[in-house]
Amino acid sequence: MFFREYASEILLRMGEHLILVAIAMTIATAIGIPLGILITRQPKIAQPILGFANIVQTIPSLAIFGFLISVPFLGGIGVTPAIVALTLYALLPLIRNTYIGINGVDPAIREAGRGMGMTDNELLFQVEIPLALGVILAGVRVATVISVGIATIAAAIGAGGLGAFIFRGIASVNNQLILAGAIPAALIALAADFSLGWLEKQLTQHRKREEKFGRQIAVASGILIVMVLGLIVFANRPIPPTIAIGGKNFTEQFILGEILAQHIESRTKLKVDRRFNLGGTFIAHEALKAGKIDGYVEYTGTALTAILKQEPIKDPEVVYQKVKQEYDKKFNLEVMKSLGFNSTYAMLIRGEDARRLKIKTLSEAAKYTPQWQAGFWYEFLERKDGYEGLIKTYGFKFTKPPKQMELGLMYQALKEKQVDFVAANATDGLIPVLDLVILEDDKKYFPPYYAIPVFHQATLQKYPELRETINQLAGLISTKEMQKMNYQVDNQSRPVEEVAREWLKSKKL
Repeated sequence: MFFREYASEILLRMGEHLILVAIAMTIATAIGIPLGILITRQPKIAQPILGFANIVQTIPSLAIFGFLISVPFLGGIGVTPAIVALTLYALLPLIRNTYIGINGVDPAIREAGRGMGMTDNELLFQVEIPLALGVILAGVRVATVISVGIATIAAAIGAGGLGAFIFRGIASVNNQLILAGAIPAALIALAADFSLGWLEKQLTQHRKREEKFGRQIAVASGILIVMVLGLIVFANRPIPPTIAIGGKNFTEQFILGEILAQHIESRTKLKVDRRFNLGGTFIAHEALKAGKIDGYVEYTGTALTAILKQEPIKDPEVVYQKVKQEYDKKFNLEVMKSLGFNSTYAMLIRGEDARRLKIKTLSEAAKYTPQWQAGFWYEFLERKDGYEGLIKTYGFKFTKPPKQMELGLMYQALKEKQVDFVAANATDGLIPVLDLVILEDDKKYFPPYYAIPVFHQATLQKYPELRETINQLAGLISTKEMQKMNYQVDNQSRPVEEVAREWLKSKKL
């Protein structure tokens, strides 16, 4: 059942994953092997080059992806920064193994070659590289397997690939989705390792047969050239006018992004490039400002406090108008009409604790906080409407620092009693299923968080029909409907596309 529903998307994500790895490995091989050869000829620069490659390997992969978002030309979100990051990670084994393999050739063999009158280039291509080929190909194998694994993280910056399943599975606590990303990625890595291992064995086993060696090299080079040409043709194929719709890294954002995408595709001649699962508010906002995406759904309170860095305001209309004016003035972004529901923060505890302690509000919970372990997602700890303001407003006194984790993991951590108090969204479908209780914000600390599509003004000018199309969705999604859709994805494991399509049909859209 699960495979039938997700088969086409699994194949699509596998294709995206393979393209990312193939392009990155082609570039890394074209850079790494010549660099490895160069430092065998210029030993003085060997340590700086190997040192740089080593430093790149020690940087956490997610940090590299995050850093590249703000880098001009090669950065931002999508495929380009993902390929840059994967290329950087693949360099060390390629450079090091080429360097070690060539330097490991017996000096007596080199001397014999020179004695026969060989030039340095002849010695390199006819003696050293054939003898070092096994070690060089071992480096290619290692680099490929590393790239396949790290490519799963590329989904965090909208580059697609099998990581999209893994992040969605984490967000919805759905092991099937996680495995739908992890198993194909593991199979790709194993297949790549086996294939390159076989090629390494064939080439090294017969290296003394010059004719066969040359033929195999020619075949391998031909396959590589065909792959690169195929990727270039695929990247430059004619496509209809396309806009990119983004989304943050949790279920509700996947659904809202898909509703926007399907509605735009059904009412206009535009195709939509779905760039969901962006790492969070700031990544999505920066991607929109930079024109890497054309629009996404934000929340009024988030825009006011996290993006505009202003103090929370309680009046929903005042918040909306302020955000609309500031986005227009500061960012050249247009805030569209609200979709209708308020996705406010929900401070959650276990149902059994709420009943045992007889607490319903955050004020009543304050006296129990010294015994509780809090758990919050990273963004909540940094925002003006987040952790610091919350503990001041209610006088919370947590004796332990809060645990930091992904939003999707908090529900499971709360259920399994690893944490006792978390921040989530009131529309999340997992709340009733896991018997969690929302504590009332009785001091009205949190501002309103109405869902608002935000689009780049340049896109709306280029495609004027978009504005009317998007505003057709204004006010149509209720809080209960949003919670129901989240529930269908998170708990019934229904595909996001199907849930979005069903809701649009229910509204005759």
